Amino acid sequence: MLKTGNDIDIINELGKVGSEESAKAVFKQYMDDEQLTRILKIKHPDVLKRIADSIVLCNPSSVFVNTGLPEDREFIKNLALEKGEESALAMEGHTIHYDLAGEQGRIVDRTYYIANPEDQVSSLANRMDRPTALEEVRSNMTDIMKDMTMIVGFYMRGPVGSPVSNPALEITSSTYVSHSAELLYRNAYADFDKEVEARGHFFTNVHSEGLNRTEDLPDARVFMDRKFKTTYSWKCTYAGNTLLLKKGNHRFAVDKAVYENLGNELSEHMFITGVHGPNNRVTWLAGAAPSGCGKTTTAMAGNVFIGDDLAQMWIAEDGSIRSINPESGIFGIVEDVNLEGDPMLMKVLRQSGYEVIWSNVLIDEKKVPHWIGNNETHPKKGVNFQGDWYEGKTDENGKPVPLSHPNSRCTLKSESLDNYSPEAENPDGALTRVFTYSGRDADTMPPVWVAKNSDAGVVIGACIVSAATATEVGASGVKRAPWANAPFIPGALGDYMDAQFKFFGNNKIKEEYKPVMAGLNYFVTDEARGGNSSKLIGEKRDVKVWLSWLERYAHNEIDYISTPIGNLPKYNDLKSLFKQIIDKDYSKELYTKQFSLYMDHIIKRIELQQKAYAKEEAIPQTLFDILAEQKKELSALKDTHGSIILPDVFMA
Repeated sequence: MLKTGNDIDIINELGKVGSEESAKAVFKQYMDDEQLTRILKIKHPDVLKRIADSIVLCNPSSVFVNTGLPEDREFIKNLALEKGEESALAMEGHTIHYDLAGEQGRIVDRTYYIANPEDQVSSLANRMDRPTALEEVRSNMTDIMKDMTMIVGFYMRGPVGSPVSNPALEITSSTYVSHSAELLYRNAYADFDKEVEARGHFFTNVHSEGLNRTEDLPDARVFMDRKFKTTYSWKCTYAGNTLLLKKGNHRFAVDKAVYENLGNELSEHMFITGVHGPNNRVTWLAGAAPSGCGKTTTAMAGNVFIGDDLAQMWIAEDGSIRSINPESGIFGIVEDVNLEGDPMLMKVLRQSGYEVIWSNVLIDEKKVPHWIGNNETHPKKGVNFQGDWYEGKTDENGKPVPLSHPNSRCTLKSESLDNYSPEAENPDGALTRVFTYSGRDADTMPPVWVAKNSDAGVVIGACIVSAATATEVGASGVKRAPWANAPFIPGALGDYMDAQFKFFGNNKIKEEYKPVMAGLNYFVTDEARGGNSSKLIGEKRDVKVWLSWLERYAHNEIDYISTPIGNLPKYNDLKSLFKQIIDKDYSKELYTKQFSLYMDHIIKRIELQQKAYAKEEAIPQTLFDILAEQKKELSALKDTHGSIILPDVFMA
């Protein structure tokens, strides 16, 4: 557990609200009778003091307490339009929000954990000492909401009553942030006191966009105070930097799993989807993939859907692994979303009757959104993330300005989707049998493979490698992406990895519920398999087949080929599933291309991981042992059979 000791709680140091009575005095100063009545229905003294501290620090002109009722949601949406944070579009219920042109993703370089010298912080993250952070918050957030309305929201990250759901406050001057929270999370105003009492904690998020100017972006910051479960964010607008209920609080949930409930709970960057097996059986899968690597598409490939981004999981009393989605909506990347690959999502985006917040797409003269990869006719001009746009426009460096930003998003409630499952609101969670790990891997791994045991499954997750995506400002090239969760792991990677081994290998998990842990990779290119094209050798819809094969594998209904990297599908099984699931003829030639092992690439990838993890402290030896054994077996096979080994070799 993270101990606070004599550490200064920054929000309280700056607000200096020391008692429940002092908090109520602050409320009377800043709230009208209606808002005062609302806030006083919250009884937990720590919650009241936290809100009052935020008010004193930010000094808004007024405070709005969001109860989650329809009229409150309407007030927030109307205020967003009035402030210009959003604009109405042609489709009723649709609005457009533009982030600052220089802030189209997470500002990783300006995101910090507040830490003492003795505190362990992930080697992949920035840290700032507490005294410096205190002065940064003081100088930047004091009076930052002057002449603005502060909106206070009460949310649950997960269904009310679930043992791993976390209550959280979202305190912001941004109506766009508050509007987004209403679509993405469960407003729990009525249950907040009860849930805080039951869980023994709550998260606090304080944000203001300030004057919302490009010139202020160098001073924008996101701070996360793990010890007091509080985030601070200022002078930024992109939801990944402002809606701290999402990735900011995900980090606190990771800490909770690793340091407070070791081996019994995990907080992952995973989708949750259900796949039908024979006789309409539903098997639940959870899967990790870095942002921008097809996670939403994979989630939607299931027959029934719970979530596309985050998962909280625990080992239930019946010896099964259960999963919930802390969110109840989607903040999804729209690039390459189209009718062929994403019909259910496209229905919400292109048909009336749904509420959608768009961000950073092109809006044409008829107030209709357009984006790259939607396979529709595009307009020649419009307005996008950098202002007026026309076909052929270039930036100051002569580089073409795209129609839409690669990190353009749509925000919507999950219940808008036809395949959204009521199981998403079950506090007991979905019984989860399969866990997948994937990235944008153009040349190395096959489309699907299964770990031989849970330890090897953890290693698959630890060794995700992916092309960098547009979700982080300034990122490029190919990089390691452990568990697709590394940017959100606050503590030492060794601690997190240890928690993974202990969770998936926990002897509380009954034999019939042992996890199937697999790698997914549907980004292999033709040229990586001997061709001349950079096109993928599979299709988006093939994902349904890979998931269906895993579903059958979990129920011991399908055979496999054993290899050093794990278990691979047999051709005849896939041929049958391709025809059955997506009515596609699947050739032996394509199977051989997809499932041959390219030894030099795989061995090089193993060596990359060995070298990188050797630089980290306290990495469990199990990882090195498994990688070393895989490399040894692969090298021996290469000596016998050459650099490219066809799957038929393992059948001999």
